Amino acid sequence: MTTTSTPASEPLTRQVSHHVSQSVFDGSRLRVVLLVEVYDGAQQQFLETYEQLRSHVESVPGHLGEQLCQSIENPSQWLITSEWESAPPFLNWVSSEEHVRMVKPLHSCVRDTRSLRFHVVRETNHPATGDGTARGGLQTSPRIGDGVIRHALTFTVKPGSEDAVGKILADYASPEPRVDDTTRLCRTSLFLHGNRVVRAIEVRGDLLAALRHVAEQPEVRAVEEAINPFLEQDRDLGDPESARVFYTRAALPAVHHVTAGEEDPAARRHALSYPARPGRGMRLAQLLADRDEAAADDPRSPVLCSTIFQRDDVVVRLVDVRGGLDAGDPAVSLGLTDPGQVAELTTLLDDPAGTETSAPKGGELARALEGARMELVTDRRSPVA
Repeated sequence: MTTTSTPASEPLTRQVSHHVSQSVFDGSRLRVVLLVEVYDGAQQQFLETYEQLRSHVESVPGHLGEQLCQSIENPSQWLITSEWESAPPFLNWVSSEEHVRMVKPLHSCVRDTRSLRFHVVRETNHPATGDGTARGGLQTSPRIGDGVIRHALTFTVKPGSEDAVGKILADYASPEPRVDDTTRLCRTSLFLHGNRVVRAIEVRGDLLAALRHVAEQPEVRAVEEAINPFLEQDRDLGDPESARVFYTRAALPAVHHVTAGEEDPAARRHALSYPARPGRGMRLAQLLADRDEAAADDPRSPVLCSTIFQRDDVVVRLVDVRGGLDAGDPAVSLGLTDPGQVAELTTLLDDPAGTETSAPKGGELARALEGARMELVTDRRSPVA
């Protein structure tokens, strides 16, 4: 195999802090790989259905192109690769209700799928647009992580049922943390904010295998059945299509993770909810990510690590804080110490505290922090995590 270095003229993205192990905001191009297992005899149906989807996705902003490949060894195995200018346009598309509707016909001919997403770091040549100018950059350097994958699920319950749902979610027995020889559940944190539930999980190994493992545990299945009557979105987990649609809509991916590189056994985990105005969720998540990245370089910051989850207009920031949220400046706890960015925050929030055109001060910041704070339902660690 011959490799070449990227020419000096290749556009690279901005340098990301070494504290950042995960981010969709560095501007580098995204490669999405979808592995598909098609039912025997359904190959032609799959191809025709895919053609309808492809003709639509070509017009999605940020989409650069894609390929559909069929295995030379097993005709039931297919591979779809697509390239995007950056991660945010893809995440906006894949989380949209339009995407849910578009891919639904595929599931009648597909046995299993697996989606993988990668930033482009280096390449032998750089694709260009029709006018000869390159679009999208390359990730400047490899990120160094801790081997933990972070993901969250979110859904809403009927107003007035929050206390009952909280009790159900707090009382169940923890599932077996060991999934297989390479995958283990590390931590599960559950929060409530109004009638919204957020379940954040940390996994070492294969996230998909861990999610399937959890869903199969009797104690978890019993909890899921118990909260079904309280959900705003009906679901039938015994019906594969209903379950797939529910968990597709519930997915709340991590878009940024930063750590100060310190550990403190006494640190407390908190979650803050930042409901965005329609269409402004991604910008709000990026604003918070920028400030958390800057704070990680400040040894005085009480925030030891932060993970930002975002889907559509739902933005949740999960933080491990030394001394707790109330121990320091509310602006620091909110993740916004720059007055200009605090002012911008008020224009992005769906229900901001204070005015929309000026940065909240003093008591208003404290009220904003209190309004964003999510109620901790349970926070469980694996015994050896």
